[in-house]
Amino acid sequence: MTLDTDSVPTTAPAKGVLSRDYLWVTIGACALVFLGAFESLAVTTVMPVASADLDGARLYALAFAGPLATGVIGMVVAGNWADRRGPVWPLYASVALFVVGLFVAGLAPTMEILVLGRFAQGLGNGGMMVALYVVVARVYPQTLHPAIFAGFAAAWVIPSLVGPTVAGAVAELWSWHWVFLGVVVLVIPALIMVVPALRGLSHAGDPSTPWALGRIAWSVLAAAAVLALNLAGEVPGLGLALAAVGIAVALIAVRPLLPAGSLRARRGLPAVLLLRGLAAAGFFGAQVYIPYLLAERYDATPTIAGLSLTGGALAWSAASGVQGRMGERLSSAIAVRIGSALVLGGILIALAAAVLTAHVVVIIVAWVVAGAGMGLMIPRTSTLTLALSAPETQGFNSSALTTADSFGSALALAIAGVLFTGAAALADPFVVVFVFAAVAALAAVLVAPRVAVRSRD
Repeated sequence: MTLDTDSVPTTAPAKGVLSRDYLWVTIGACALVFLGAFESLAVTTVMPVASADLDGARLYALAFAGPLATGVIGMVVAGNWADRRGPVWPLYASVALFVVGLFVAGLAPTMEILVLGRFAQGLGNGGMMVALYVVVARVYPQTLHPAIFAGFAAAWVIPSLVGPTVAGAVAELWSWHWVFLGVVVLVIPALIMVVPALRGLSHAGDPSTPWALGRIAWSVLAAAAVLALNLAGEVPGLGLALAAVGIAVALIAVRPLLPAGSLRARRGLPAVLLLRGLAAAGFFGAQVYIPYLLAERYDATPTIAGLSLTGGALAWSAASGVQGRMGERLSSAIAVRIGSALVLGGILIALAAAVLTAHVVVIIVAWVVAGAGMGLMIPRTSTLTLALSAPETQGFNSSALTTADSFGSALALAIAGVLFTGAAALADPFVVVFVFAAVAALAAVLVAPRVAVRSRD
């Protein structure tokens, strides 16, 4: 008999994620996701000001790459800890690290201290996301997972609409310091909303699960390789060779952080995680160059350049809401196929626009299509991950999911940067980057059919 992952037995909930039983934990969890996303996006606006104020131009790139890399370490540690002791203390510790990072960055007297604060933020934010995934698995019925993950997706998208503008206004009216310090005031109330739902979960793990010290060490190596890859282009004459070494080391190091067979797209959970990483690589690998293309080739204003990303964010949020409302009427296996195809389609439209110098509207439409694909697919990969996880592996698999997402994005951005710089003298660098992103998205389309589990009775 052929089964897909949607055949996993579920308990039909009588209530929704905003019902009385789940209201406060839903609001609090989504608020924590929102604040983590807001901070990562808001920093993009204020970092030039902070860098100039602290004379830290040489550490500018590291201030962005650092949190993404250290986040992988936070994800692995939090996942292992959650499997051993449940999600409560990993969540508390991750939020504490995130807050400490905000304080350090907000009060930083030098760029070096600010970067250290950003490292702590990355550790905390990565661990917080994994712990929240395990909270979802333990608190909500499985049939509510698409809806709560739709809320998480919206909480990631909304900051892309308001984060840069709000951060710019705060920096102009007060100081860039308050973009970090102001978030601290909001994190604590968000955590307090989640606390009641955590009662009884403090021992919801298996203490016999060993500390995965080897896996933690691999996460450190993977983070270091990604950071080194970000800096490879700065070495004259050796940039491409060092980049190749960095990619190889990163892929070797990430293998122990994922279920066996993930890099080979083994059917079921391994394919889900590879799909998530490939989709993130394709989407974000292209997205960072969309505003650059509009400004460089079309002389577009920042408002027009930002509109392309805003359209994608709105489409992501809308598609995420649609899949959440459809619930089990739309199988997760079908949702990820359609979503991955839309991501590839959007990137190909952007590629064609770059080749043909098409109208700005074409690029905006391209990113609406790609954003809709991500909104349809991302919540369902989260749902599939929990559906295919036993209680004792929810922490590891949630960690693996967020690691695949973060690692795929970080690695793609680093490779795209090397390609963009290396292709400048030989070919159209925008075309080269979009081709690379399209290849990653095509790989996601090919992997998507393998998320459905087949077994025989």
